[in-house]
Amino acid sequence: MFGGGGGGLDPSKMQQMMKQMGIDIEDIDAEEVVIRTADEDLVFTDAEVQRMDAQGQQTYNVVGEPETRERAGELDDGGDDGIPREDIQMVADAAGVSAPQAREALEAADGRPADAIDRLG
Repeated sequence: MFGGGGGGLDPSKMQQMMKQMGIDIEDIDAEEVVIRTADEDLVFTDAEVQRMDAQGQQTYNVVGEPETRERAGELDDGGDDGIPREDIQMVADAAGVSAPQAREALEAADGRPADAIDRLG
């Protein structure tokens, strides 16, 4: 489609053409990217991220393999019991269980994350 010989376009020539069209691409040194849906969080911890600016619009490209986590909203299902969301998520991640299971273990362990993880292990 572009160029000849099946080898594609020279990367530097491609960048030059994109600049002429008003398109600028920048690599972003991202440590973590989170895509939050109604049901789950997709967490990219080792992703390649690029931002493309074209005619006043910014588009982000994320390349990598995400870890799927239960949606943080599920952490609020038990009412106001004083257990911090962060503790529930930490116990859930460490023990490999759901947020409701982590909450139950924390309640049984009087809110102590280490004891809750031990109970689940």
